[in-house]
Amino acid sequence: MKGLATIDIVVFLFYFVIVAGYGYWIYRRKKKAVTDTKDFFLAEGSLTWWAIGASLIASNISAEQFIGMSGEGFFVGTAVAAYEWIAALALIIIAVWFMPIYLKNKIFTMPQFLTTRYNQTVALILTVFWLFLYIFVNLTSILYLGALAINGLIGGQYLHLIMILLAVFALLITLGGMKVIGYTDVIQVAVLIIGGLATTYMALVIVSEKFGLGRDVLSGFNTLLKEAPDHFHMMLSKPGPGASQEEINKYLVLPGLAMYFAGQWIVNLNYWGCNQYITQRALGANLQTARTGILFAGLLKLMMPVIVMLPGIAAYVLHKNGHLPQLEGGSKDGAYSAILGFLPAGLKGLSIAALTAAIVASLAGKANSISTIFTLDVFKKYIKPEASEKKMVWTGRITIVAAMFVSLLFTWNDTLGIGGEGGFTFIQKYTGFISPGVFALFLLGMFWKRTTGAAAVVGVILGFVLSVFFNNYAPALLGNETILYTAFPNGKGGYEIPFLINMGWSFFFTIAAMVLISLGGPKVNPKAFIFEKGMFQVSNRVIVLIVVTLLLLTALYVRFW
Repeated sequence: MKGLATIDIVVFLFYFVIVAGYGYWIYRRKKKAVTDTKDFFLAEGSLTWWAIGASLIASNISAEQFIGMSGEGFFVGTAVAAYEWIAALALIIIAVWFMPIYLKNKIFTMPQFLTTRYNQTVALILTVFWLFLYIFVNLTSILYLGALAINGLIGGQYLHLIMILLAVFALLITLGGMKVIGYTDVIQVAVLIIGGLATTYMALVIVSEKFGLGRDVLSGFNTLLKEAPDHFHMMLSKPGPGASQEEINKYLVLPGLAMYFAGQWIVNLNYWGCNQYITQRALGANLQTARTGILFAGLLKLMMPVIVMLPGIAAYVLHKNGHLPQLEGGSKDGAYSAILGFLPAGLKGLSIAALTAAIVASLAGKANSISTIFTLDVFKKYIKPEASEKKMVWTGRITIVAAMFVSLLFTWNDTLGIGGEGGFTFIQKYTGFISPGVFALFLLGMFWKRTTGAAAVVGVILGFVLSVFFNNYAPALLGNETILYTAFPNGKGGYEIPFLINMGWSFFFTIAAMVLISLGGPKVNPKAFIFEKGMFQVSNRVIVLIVVTLLLLTALYVRFW
């Protein structure tokens, strides 16, 4: 294959054999997964804290991070790290307050939560939405972006073959159940981190070499600070009257301090706490194990910008100084692949293995969640209530194959236009419209006993309507400058409000409407969750992990404010 040396192919094949072999060994050790739904879908009681933490990260980090976030690093800089670093704070909140509620009430799926707390109407609306979202947005974008990235690295002639291989590899892991996914994810994360750090190391060495400073990593990093000082600020200033379109575009993506009072929290808390794809990893464990695993994932999140963002900034500095001509007029999403092009033989194979690990782990996690929701919340509830455990496991497996086939069908010729829109934007756009309403439902459902089912139905619809209104129509109808927002020219003839600000206001008004409707109901809704004394108490181990995370996070924000 063009662009790959023999050693690269050997390194990649070694990775494949290790993951596949370990997965098969785990599967053979516990044949119970063939007939037991809780084991197949949740690996109940068998995932350790480190397997849960690793699996959370492996499922989260995929092609859209490696390619999309590296591209945002190229364009904006460290400000994009907010997505990763605020996630560490969100995971603390999930571990301390959300997990006790899920585990005490034996919640295994997110639609089950909605049925238990509200009613089947709310659950069914969001079940259908989640299934469509996971198949037609998440699976398709991960598969397409991943295949595109790997194809570019090995010569550009194997796109469809790579799509098929990624889908098949993910299927092999997913069909073994959650335990196989959880434990193979430990290897996937190890490969992802080692390969990612090796790529970042080489990117800094290359910068150092190109600027005549020898092969010195520290000199390379200092060169980035010197050549792109504007790329090392977490807070972007609000564009003034004379701002360039580039400054405005950056602010539209990451609206400075304002986003910390708005959408950044909704994005992270909804993603990490109300998302089947993520919470499923911890729902089969006891509280102590689940909490430790989630906080371990939070610590790993703090280092992710080093892996996915710094190579993008390195690509920006190299491009600015004429060392990456292939990026001229190209997309920022090409930044990571351009850096990989510099890597020596062997290391390129490791980096492709890291990228593959991220893609396959995410595909497997998504497919398992699709299977869990369909089997437990559609098939068992509406199609065959009397289905046996074995029948449900086989239904889950058939669902996995069908979902992967459909996603392959839609990515074959990029039917959904993921390439034109950009993967990161594509995912944010379609998940962001529903996030404010969904998070409002979960937050009030957990912590306010008065919230009613009628308020929940209104909340899920209103959250979506408000998101669409603020995103597409508010500037034209209400003006570009209001007490709620400032709309900026988007360079395409129209005006836009920063998306994260839209999410904040959509969430605020949805919560307000749900509270007003619920005030018309009983003071304590019969379906409200009951809190027990000491339910939210944390162990000394958990306290230590929280304190370490907060100290590291504070240091990062103080340094790059």
